[in-house]
Amino acid sequence: MTTSRLRGIFAAALTPMDDAGRVRPQDVPALLHSLAQRGAHGALLLGTTGEGPSCAPSERRMVLQAAATARPQADFRLLAGTGTPSLEETITLSRTAFDLGFDGVVVLPPYYFRRADDEGLFAWFAEVLRQAVPADGALLAYHIPQTSGVGLSLDLLARLKDAFPRRFAGLKDSSGDPAFAAALAERFGTDLAVFTGNDRLLTWAWQQHAAGAITALTNLAAPVLHAAWDALNTGQDAAALQSRLNALRDLMESLGPFAAGLKAVVPDLLGWPRWGLKPPLRAPDPAAVRRAVPSLRALLSPWL
Repeated sequence: MTTSRLRGIFAAALTPMDDAGRVRPQDVPALLHSLAQRGAHGALLLGTTGEGPSCAPSERRMVLQAAATARPQADFRLLAGTGTPSLEETITLSRTAFDLGFDGVVVLPPYYFRRADDEGLFAWFAEVLRQAVPADGALLAYHIPQTSGVGLSLDLLARLKDAFPRRFAGLKDSSGDPAFAAALAERFGTDLAVFTGNDRLLTWAWQQHAAGAITALTNLAAPVLHAAWDALNTGQDAAALQSRLNALRDLMESLGPFAAGLKAVVPDLLGWPRWGLKPPLRAPDPAAVRRAVPSLRALLSPWL
């Protein structure tokens, strides 16, 4: 695999769980097939929306194994969220993903020691890259400082790219900061595969040479994101589609954390099972869900 093939619209996939918060790997194949049929180019398993940090290593392995045996089609890309505060655990999870045939891993920085400097972060990522990422594998760093408390500087990204030019593929930028996206484009051009994590910034990110998007909303609105991405890449006007994405995201954000909101609305809108959550996440207010669903259905009606 070459990192140039990591492009397009990826779902930050939900993780199927029962009412007690236990993972349901048996539901993963149907989830991936639905995402592919609705236009996603790939899926990130066990990211923020997938409640990865809340899952035990054994649970993560079960989900990854289920996904690896259920790739919907040959060109559907699989990414695994493998970052934890533990270097050894991150290495083990990343090795597992590649051993199972995943196309890449998306790795949070160690998010407890928030005052770690670039030298320490470089040493940490370098060990993951050396010990866990094969020569034809791809690691995307996960930049979500408002959640992790640890940002990734341009200098750190440049140093990782220089030291591991093939294996360090780029990053998922969920900062929601247009200025950071512009700085990435100015510094790296297309040398880094940058995926926006914010649907509102899809058009902006494309203008900054982004490789695509990895978003929670893709679970619900993959056809809209796919249509917008195709329009942008063929020189068509994507403004109306971008406005629709903005409205969809506004509605979903009104329901709280994306994992909880999505699990509340996808049964009614897409016919997916009604999955549970792991604490500390809780289901949103049922009245708020009832208010949101008709508006979501109206925005999605051409694709339902």
